[in-house]
Amino acid sequence: MKYYLYLIFALTLPNSTQKSIEATLIEKKELVADAFISSNNFETTFYVLENVLFKNSIDTKGIDIGYNNFQLGNITSVNTFNPLKINVFYKDFNTALVLDNRLAEMFKIDFNTLSDYKNISHISTGADNTLWVFNENTLQLELFDYKTNTTRAKTLPIKNPVLDIKSNYNFCWVLTKTHLYKYDYFGNLAQKTALDAFETMAIDNENIVLKKGNTLSYLKKDSEAAIPISLPNLLINQFFVTNQTLYIYNAETLHKYQLKID
Repeated sequence: MKYYLYLIFALTLPNSTQKSIEATLIEKKELVADAFISSNNFETTFYVLENVLFKNSIDTKGIDIGYNNFQLGNITSVNTFNPLKINVFYKDFNTALVLDNRLAEMFKIDFNTLSDYKNISHISTGADNTLWVFNENTLQLELFDYKTNTTRAKTLPIKNPVLDIKSNYNFCWVLTKTHLYKYDYFGNLAQKTALDAFETMAIDNENIVLKKGNTLSYLKKDSEAAIPISLPNLLINQFFVTNQTLYIYNAETLHKYQLKID
């Protein structure tokens, strides 16, 4: 009798485990781009076309303004987390640029010319005048001050190949084939999460959206399990997330979704 009472009690408990996250389509619009970078609720969109970084926003009255530096080769990555200090990375020339909100050049960091030479594979925005950079020579994530050309902090070596890094002002996340590492501003490991074969990621505050093929999953802050995001059959070339708003670009159309997080 007690067994049946326990069973009935267990079945009536609320299910605290979210099986999937609902994504509601808000709008979609055509976008001609080689790569979509980011967008937000203030109608600002960054994208790359023919190796030129473009910004379209209310501030520019809907006119696309662009930045190019063809002598540095192809753009490897763009980070717009701080819209006043946008960083653009050219891996072939081991060089990063910091642009202002009008896409004017503020700083150029040529890692080849530093006395402490760094072979950089990934970069992301840090606080103040810093960049998070992954040094392939030492296999370390470093917090690099580009005004003083000094390293403020560095991590222990990360031996698994790094696929992606993303950051906010307090933390930097490093994605490998087997784990997601979270580091604080002093280079200390704050969290290590076992993950399987995710390719890229985007940061939503301290929550993470992870991509595997044409599927996305949501990893809540301090969680160990990624929850699938329920989406229609859609090619995902690039994606971006901010304040639970998910943007997906499929090489023709930019889709905007609202995520429902329990």
